[in-house]
This record gives sequence, structure tokens and C-alpha cells, in this order.
Amino acid sequence: MNRRDGAELLLLGALWGGSFLFMRAGAVDFGPAALVFVRVAGASALLLPLLAWRGEVGALRRHWRAIAVVGLINSALPFLLFTVAALVLASGLMAIFNATAPIWAALVARAWLGERLDRGRWLGMVIGLAGVAALSWDKAELKPGAYGVSAAWGIAACLAAAVSYGVAANVSRRRLVGVPPLAVAAGSQLVAALALLLPALWTWPAVNPGPAAWGGAAVLALACTGLAYVLYFRLIAHVGASNAIAVTFLIPGFALLWGWLALGEVPTPAMIGGGAVILLGTALATGAVRLPTRARAGAS
Repeated sequence: MNRRDGAELLLLGALWGGSFLFMRAGAVDFGPAALVFVRVAGASALLLPLLAWRGEVGALRRHWRAIAVVGLINSALPFLLFTVAALVLASGLMAIFNATAPIWAALVARAWLGERLDRGRWLGMVIGLAGVAALSWDKAELKPGAYGVSAAWGIAACLAAAVSYGVAANVSRRRLVGVPPLAVAAGSQLVAALALLLPALWTWPAVNPGPAAWGGAAVLALACTGLAYVLYFRLIAHVGASNAIAVTFLIPGFALLWGWLALGEVPTPAMIGGGAVILLGTALATGAVRLPTRARAGAS
């Protein structure tokens, strides 16, 4: 990974970490369904012309069924769940729960695709889920907050979104191998926008959001989603998927930083400690960190 690739990886982590900030800022003004619709519609408006410019619209037509599934479970559903959670949870906390997505992806791969997992990856899953339990223990308040959502439901929504990402990763592995990544990105955002059109219209706020809210939604759509997808797939092409996935470990740090700077969300020691445990578990579960192996007996 050269300096440019490293810079793009940091920028991607900053953008995806910032998405939690903008979800938190816009969830009240727009409502979850309307904000997510603006997000995915704006991203598709950016990505579809790029897809046409690269001459890859045919790939979208040929694989539209699988891309539609990924659009629903990798964009529409998790974006909506995280935006509901944003009504009651801090942006950094949501990003920490989001970091469990690779753990769920590994579990789904084991159950559905029969992928074998070594002891290190199993240990990582146990550590990661223990971190989730510890982080959730004193925050899972059942009493609804000001917007009718309790902290417990917010945590459940974050974890459900992470599971959805894990399922989507395995659907992509099974049904979208060899499909141009930009076709998957653009098509999935378009499908998500179509799926959320009616819910967004039904729940559109009676008072139109102000310029600041629209500005935040535009950044969420164009930068944190559209541009972020372009950067992500550039990194996959240049340094490989196993290196590009390292962005998973940058997102919580950036989300905590943006939440502190913009919203005054001060990270607690419990959040930092629980996040570190979850990231350690994720690193082991994905194979990014491996347990040492014993030297073979009798080796010369």
C-alpha cells in the first residue's frame, strides 16, 4: 500500500465514520425513512452516471436480481436501522456496534457456506460478542426516549444492521463474484431508493427541514455514501479486498472524533474499552490478527 492508497484508506474511514454523525444530526429533522431515502437517492444520482461513463450498465441489467437483494440488505435495511438507532444512541457507539459486521459475516459463512473457521477466528467471535454484551449491559434502557425509541431498541437495531451487512457480504460472495463493483454499488443504491420511496413520502416531515439539515443530508448522500463507495472500490482494485477491509478498524475512531468535535459526545472509558475489545475480536474473527502457532515438534 503506497502513500496515496494509505491516504484514501484514511479518507474512507473518515467518511464512513462521519456517516454516523450525519445520521444522528438528520434523523430528527427528516425522520429515519426520509433521511435514508435522501441518502441513497443522492448516492445513486452520483454513481449511475459514473457507471454509464464506464460502460458497465449492461452488468447491472444482467445481474439485477442479485444486486436488488444486496441493495435491500446492504443499504436500505441497515441504513434505516442505524438511523432509527441515531435517535437515541451516540454516533461513536453506533460505529462500535457496526464494527461487529465482519463477525456476523464469518458466522453466516460458517452456517450457510460451510466455511471452516480455525480456533483463532472462533475465539475472536467470542471476544467480540463479549465486548458487545459488556458495552450494552448498562445502556440497554427499555424506557422510550423523547422520540419513542428506547436505548435497548437502538442497540438491537445497530446489531440487526450489522447482521444484515454480514448476510449481504456472503450473498455478494456467492452471487456477485466477477460483477463490476461499481455496478453493484450504483444498482444497490438505486434499489434502496426505490424501496424507500413510498415509506419516505408517507413519513415525510410536516415542516420541511432547513438548509443546514439539507446540507448535512447532501454530505451524507454524496460524500459519505457515493464518494465513499468509489474510494472503497478503488482500494479493492489497487490493494485487494483484504487490505481495503482494514477500514473497519478506522471507522469507530473517526466516528468518536466527529461526535466529540461536532456534537460534544465525550467518549466514556466504557465505550473506549468495549470498543477495543470488539475490534480485537473482529481482528481475530477476520484473520487480520492470528494466534501464534506452536513450532512443529522435532523441527531441526
